[in-house]
Amino acid sequence: MTRPLLVELSYFEGCPHWRELDVMLTELQGELGFELTHRVIQSPEDADEYGFLGSPSVRVNGRDPFASQNAPVGLACRTYETPDGRAGCPTQAQLRHALTAAAEAAATEEGDRLS
Repeated sequence: MTRPLLVELSYFEGCPHWRELDVMLTELQGELGFELTHRVIQSPEDADEYGFLGSPSVRVNGRDPFASQNAPVGLACRTYETPDGRAGCPTQAQLRHALTAAAEAAATEEGDRLS
């Protein structure tokens, strides 16, 4: 049996985009059935310890599907490349794609472990 995806939304208070991302994730949660948690990053030290790539961020089973190799860690705003240009959060279609890909990868790993 494949375990459900664990999705974590991390942000800092005052981020202008985390609520929009939270709404999209909540809508997708009903559609895709994953566990959603929230983490508030409160200081530069928290950001460093967590490996925070900016607010808002999403991790799926502990991995940020939108991370780039050279992304800086820190207590800062984050932007995403979308079909309409840079934005404060990914589109719902981008989120759906990332979550679906993560679910497929988890199912493949589970199948490999059981064989």
